[in-house]
Amino acid sequence: MSRVVFHPRTAAKLSNDLVRKWTPSAALWGAGAGLFALYLLSVTPLVKRTFLVKVPALGSYYEDKTPACDKPF
Repeated sequence: MSRVVFHPRTAAKLSNDLVRKWTPSAALWGAGAGLFALYLLSVTPLVKRTFLVKVPALGSYYEDKTPACDKPF
């Protein structure tokens, strides 16, 4: 007959296991949410000047090439 034995686990061991299990998923969701927010806000001038122009590969695409005489403000 099999015997059921209770093995107590400390809270630190339990939280360490949970953190190790969920860290990759949380990192992917966070990176996805950040990229989605950046995509939605890419049309605002503040985000273009602050973030997107400074990206090495994409900076020239987001540069404002409008002549100064055509800008209303």
